[in-house]
Amino acid sequence: MALTRNKPLVVVLLLGFVIMSTLTIGAQSIGVCYGTNGNNLPSASQVINLYKSNGIGSMRIYDPNSDTLQALKGSGIELILDVPNTSLQSLASDASAASTWVQNNVVNYASDVKFHYIAVGNEVLPTGSNAQYAHSDASSFINPIISFLAENGSPLLANIYPYFSYTGDTQNIRLDYALFTASGVVVQDGSYQYQNLFDALLDALYAALEKAGGSNLKIVVSESGWPSEGGTAATVDNARTYYKNLINHVKGGTPRKSGAIETYLFAMFDENQKTGLETEKHFGLFTPSQESKYQISFS
Repeated sequence: MALTRNKPLVVVLLLGFVIMSTLTIGAQSIGVCYGTNGNNLPSASQVINLYKSNGIGSMRIYDPNSDTLQALKGSGIELILDVPNTSLQSLASDASAASTWVQNNVVNYASDVKFHYIAVGNEVLPTGSNAQYAHSDASSFINPIISFLAENGSPLLANIYPYFSYTGDTQNIRLDYALFTASGVVVQDGSYQYQNLFDALLDALYAALEKAGGSNLKIVVSESGWPSEGGTAATVDNARTYYKNLINHVKGGTPRKSGAIETYLFAMFDENQKTGLETEKHFGLFTPSQESKYQISFS
């Protein structure tokens, strides 16, 4: 998650694309991303019990961790499984290796684990001078992905972070707009009215997809969160406000797209071994001792 998050101009981070969808669902419970970059986190079986006891019906993990996959067996929790960035090049260049990866990490568990999506990469973006070139020439590789997803009826996964948009431009973006607490319309975009930044970011992506021929694509918000400490506006109160309002808001869609928005909160735990900005360590909904930081409902 941390590869490009310290860049304030990056407000919507494409996850990559989905290569498998095993279920078709409408409105559902909120999902939560489960990261493991900490040396004080509970065991996988304890984590699964925590999901179930809090009514969290969906999980995203960033690599095929065998302990997690074993613990998920029979749980009924729907899973997004990432192909790690470090594996992308080798799997893309070797069909046999890709087949083996799927066999070992998906097929071997599929009878007992509810795989929902298999996602390819997370925030696979270049840095430095190469990033500018990639953005200017993005259509050459994004358009084929959009066509592939549209042809196969698969969604696009995107990480939507109003927090980083706000902290990257506090002079022009209001905090209440980022936290879903604005009392009226903040931005008018033609016939579309926006009271919150989340909708504006998501609809900007929908508008871009329409221009690229992907008007019928569904977007899954594969990460969204707010840190509780470590940076500008990173407080427990702000994080609680954001998560509570986000959970309520995604039941109803955006100005451009009606209907529930499949959304995954980032993240289950504070992770003390995350690198990058200090905020990276403080996105957890729960402490490593499994205590809820915000006392929120996930339904």
